Amino acid sequence: MNFPKATGAGQAQPKLLRSKLFWVSLLYFSEGFPLGLFYDLFPVYFRQQGVELNKIGLLSLLGLSWTLKFLWAPLIDFTRRHRWWMAAADIGMGVVMIVIAREAGFGPWVWVAIGLFTALSATNDIAIDGYTIERLNKQELGLANGFRIGFYRVGMLAAGVLLWLSDNVGWSTTYGVTAVLFLVMAVIVLLAPRENARPVREEQAGLRSELAALARQPLLLIALAMFMLGLMWPLVTAFDPAWAAGFKRAWWFRSVPVALIIVSALLFTRAFRGRSPELAKTSEQGPMFGAVVSLLNRRHALVLISFILIFKLADSSIGFMIKPFWVDSGFTNTQIGLVSVNLGLVLSIAGGLLGGWYTDRVGIFRALWVLGLWQALSNLGYVAAAFMIPAAPQGTEIAPLLQGVMYSASAIESFTGGLGTAAFLAFLMAIVDKSRATTEYAILSSIFAFSRSIAGWAGGIGAHEMGYANYFLLTFLLAFPAYLMLPWIKRVLAGHEEEKPALQAAGN
Repeated sequence: MNFPKATGAGQAQPKLLRSKLFWVSLLYFSEGFPLGLFYDLFPVYFRQQGVELNKIGLLSLLGLSWTLKFLWAPLIDFTRRHRWWMAAADIGMGVVMIVIAREAGFGPWVWVAIGLFTALSATNDIAIDGYTIERLNKQELGLANGFRIGFYRVGMLAAGVLLWLSDNVGWSTTYGVTAVLFLVMAVIVLLAPRENARPVREEQAGLRSELAALARQPLLLIALAMFMLGLMWPLVTAFDPAWAAGFKRAWWFRSVPVALIIVSALLFTRAFRGRSPELAKTSEQGPMFGAVVSLLNRRHALVLISFILIFKLADSSIGFMIKPFWVDSGFTNTQIGLVSVNLGLVLSIAGGLLGGWYTDRVGIFRALWVLGLWQALSNLGYVAAAFMIPAAPQGTEIAPLLQGVMYSASAIESFTGGLGTAAFLAFLMAIVDKSRATTEYAILSSIFAFSRSIAGWAGGIGAHEMGYANYFLLTFLLAFPAYLMLPWIKRVLAGHEEEKPALQAAGN
């Protein structure tokens, strides 16, 4: 599993630095680290500042940059400078940390700073995912994803070290140290082997041809508009516009974005029915919306989108509320950080590697439902903890038994979190077209990130209204609707395997 020998500077690299698993591990650490700050460090910081749970949940909407990243993914796909995009994003995130280190409190500057941070992190994700997918064969996806998930979670859990640091040196110094780490990562990623040559594919339509083709398909334009509105809906309604004030508490209003995306997939199918092959081809090969059109015109597109939206809903729904729950249960930053790092680090790597090995052994489809079930069961650990541990001011002495319950819940979540994710990411990587892997994977992961942002937004409201215990129980139940779609997902995987030889023959 080594990279092919490169020319120039790449030939001077030692064998370890050419190893696929080495770079998968290193790059996904740098991808997971910003997410750990967003989901673990920032919620604790703002909760300590006295920010209410529903406002912390609202902050999760700034993660919509991960949802909308497919908009600028074609630019990264076109330039082919993945390593330089990674380095630039790391430098930008480091600068944001320096700004936060010099500020304090909770005000408008927070929204600007974190919004910029998530946009840079999303750009980093695009470049890393595209770079990695192009270098991996399908037979390597399971094991590589094991390392990927393990070190991605190591990056996320590194935020636990920073929580411990904040107890000892304060928040400003902690953010300063974080900035230095980002700058170090920027230097390291430039040492990665150079990007592959552009994969061979059919000539892409020009932007003018694409827009002209879209203009002749009004239904397709409506479908694109609905898809975009669905992805941006939470951001549009986040700040209580007057027209939405009377509706925001209605359950159906919160379901609108998901409905828009699903209806858009139906409209895409209808838009292409009866159209000329030339018109469809121009739309699908366009540089701006081509990957979106191609993806949504696939067979079983509706099921595919729905499955991506809800497969990890249980995990996403609980994630943004775990650290506030620790704070409200009386645990200190040091306790939160050290348990996540010392215990969670080893278990996360073990879960990712075991999940990757199992996926390679039994196949992606079987791994999806088996490992997904184990992932959902971890939420029950936090249900038990929420029922048993009373609310207390941070720093309150906690009985050893209750500490054991919380630490056990954390251990189970760390281990099983890597299991389901290993199978899920192998599934996403297996169904993309490698000729435009950066853009297609960005779209698929954007749909998943949309679900995560919606879940974080709703999680703040749910935990605030229902209490931690009842809300955590609800998140466990959210795992099971995805299982109803598995028969169609099996056909999606089988259909993609049938299409690959035909595409390869056409390319030859």
